[in-house]
Amino acid sequence: MTGSIPRGMFLTVEGGEGAGKSTQMDVIEAVLREKGIQVLRTREPGGTPLAEEIRTLLLEPREEPVAELTELLLVFAARAQHLTSLIRPALARGEWVLSDRFVDATLAYQGAGRGMSEETIATLRHLVLDGFSPDFTLLLDVPAQRGLERAAARGERDRFEREARDFHERVRESYLGMARSEPHRISVVDASAPLVSVTAAVRSAVAGFVDRIAGSA
Repeated sequence: MTGSIPRGMFLTVEGGEGAGKSTQMDVIEAVLREKGIQVLRTREPGGTPLAEEIRTLLLEPREEPVAELTELLLVFAARAQHLTSLIRPALARGEWVLSDRFVDATLAYQGAGRGMSEETIATLRHLVLDGFSPDFTLLLDVPAQRGLERAAARGERDRFEREARDFHERVRESYLGMARSEPHRISVVDASAPLVSVTAAVRSAVAGFVDRIAGSA
């Protein structure tokens, strides 16, 4: 690399159920550390004690139907806490932050999946994020049915994994649409390929991003 690596980058991993995000988060973290980058790993919803409590509220199956607006507000409440208590302080310290999901998940799940209005989401996004967004996003793409089968094989399904396939089809199409509109930020990896191929593609995409950033410094 010809330049120094700037600090304080925010990376996210996105994808539908069963995309293998946890496995590839390990790979991304390893790539960053190999390049001498200090990285803090986190997730959404969650990342802080309070946000993790909200995560439980969001994911636990329950008899009482959860209103769509309630779900959306809980997502952004957890995100506000996450940003304030963990993400922004880490970036200010010069650390890179790697998050399993962020605001793209809200656009996919609550927007496309639930059908929440773009205006409502945009209002909360402005209030909570105020222009903040990931520097790089890796999208692990897998057909909805295959992803649901993988998720079911893990055991007890959470509230989102129990949604019908057409919900997850909408989520997937939303993610792919975001990738088409923001190719400079979102790198798509075929997560239905053999694991060794997925891992190689993830390593290449992340290493390429770091090298580009270093080269432009």
